[in-house]
Amino acid sequence: MTQVTHKNAKEILVIKNIPLARSLAAQFLAFQLMVVAVVLIAVAAVSVAQSTSEFREARGTRMIAVAENMASTPIVRERIERAPADPFASRILAPEVDRAVALSGATLAEILAPDGTVWVSSAPSRVGARVDLGPSRADEGRAWYGDADVDGRHSLVGQVPILSPDGDVLAVASVSEGYPSVWALLSGAGERLLIYLGLGAGLGLIASYLLSRRIKRHTRGLEVTEIASLADHREALLHSIREGVIAVNNDDEITVLNDSAQELLGVGADAVGKRVDRVGIDPAVVALLIPGGASRSAEDRVIATRTRVLALSRRAATSGGERIGTVTTMRDSTELAALQGQLSSHKSVTDTLRAQTHEFANQLHTISGLVQLGEYDAVRDLVGALTRRRAEISDAVTQRISDPAVAALLIAKTSLAAESGVALALAPESHLAPLDPALATDVITLLGNLIDNAVDVSVGAPEPGVTVEIDDSDGLEIIVRDSGPGVPEHLREAIFARGVTSKPDVPGGRGIGLALVRLVTAAHGGTVGVSDVPDGGAEFTVRLQGVRTDA
Repeated sequence: MTQVTHKNAKEILVIKNIPLARSLAAQFLAFQLMVVAVVLIAVAAVSVAQSTSEFREARGTRMIAVAENMASTPIVRERIERAPADPFASRILAPEVDRAVALSGATLAEILAPDGTVWVSSAPSRVGARVDLGPSRADEGRAWYGDADVDGRHSLVGQVPILSPDGDVLAVASVSEGYPSVWALLSGAGERLLIYLGLGAGLGLIASYLLSRRIKRHTRGLEVTEIASLADHREALLHSIREGVIAVNNDDEITVLNDSAQELLGVGADAVGKRVDRVGIDPAVVALLIPGGASRSAEDRVIATRTRVLALSRRAATSGGERIGTVTTMRDSTELAALQGQLSSHKSVTDTLRAQTHEFANQLHTISGLVQLGEYDAVRDLVGALTRRRAEISDAVTQRISDPAVAALLIAKTSLAAESGVALALAPESHLAPLDPALATDVITLLGNLIDNAVDVSVGAPEPGVTVEIDDSDGLEIIVRDSGPGVPEHLREAIFARGVTSKPDVPGGRGIGLALVRLVTAAHGGTVGVSDVPDGGAEFTVRLQGVRTDA
């Protein structure tokens, strides 16, 4: 029994010893024998192909020479020119074809008619038979050699035309020899081949044995299957935990990435082995995973990506006292951030109600004083003016915004902005039809955070004002312009990260408000961006595509 303990993971894995037949040495031996067998077959195939090619070149030329010699024999030419179809020709010319076979070592020698009829043959049974000349060019007056089937045997054939004084083809002299068998081709090189392969097999067996012993020393005596079982066990543990885990080596390459980390970071398993900054991970997360210099110590941080809020914890990984990289765990805190956003929104609503209460109290005190003074006409004029102003604000919003929840938010935010000395206006071209309740809630979150942010940065401006524009003609577009100092170019991406702010910690501030705006926008497949206003200030634009309103 072999027991393997991994202290860092606090786990003990027990693996049974593997039988000798499946040991590393046995596997190397079997593999070596298989390699030797493959090499033997390959060498044999190459040897056969080479011998066949050599046979074809050498014997093909020989077949042509024998056929030419037979065609130029005086008795053959005389007999063919006189009476080629003479039934006695086969007997008269038989000694010539037999002599050709004897001198050349050919299998068969024949004299054929231009149409392929056998006139004379060293095999008498073939006389009168019809032979398919196939690709032969001899019937056209040219010498030729090539492959053909002769009596069912693959043979090398050489053919030479017998020409008349006028150049006409009278007959064809054909000499053929069957290709030797595979074993015959290997017989010449077989002995030497077996010696070399046997020597190679012996050296391979010795090398495989020594290699297996060396590998076992480096693997602490574990067999391959034992190492695989240990790796599978740890892999299963790694991918079964809920938290995301990502390990990065000193070259900033991902070495470990479990399933949860893939889901949270939006990358696939193929990211393993690649640099962190080249797999599409959010830049803010990349900055934490591959810090430089002294910042490579442990660090905990909450980061808002385009789709999630992640709580990350980075620790250095060491082996033998040397740093080999970092290990970062992560947890999805999106729901927690949403709850914080809701609490911030509730506090904002509370502040709005407090501002309205303060405003109403001032108005009531004024009316009470006028009544005590007996200025009833002034009371009537004041109440009328207040009523008209309220009606104007409500009408300006409700005529363009048909969704009651969004309209109520804008009216309340107008009063809250006025309390801070900021004029909040709805653009005349704005339009919004009634929304689905769930979508209306998200739109309120977007508008509330953007307006609160715009009002806060506009306080103290020469002409403090905030303009809101809503358009639902193509999807849903929300634009909020402020009269603040604007957003520097280098901060336009960073302000959407949780915890990044350029103002005091106030509800709905950039510390969490804009991060929540990005999360809600991304949940609807939309985009959020910021740009400068020509007259000063910043302009935040949210676009939600495919949003349907109850027009």
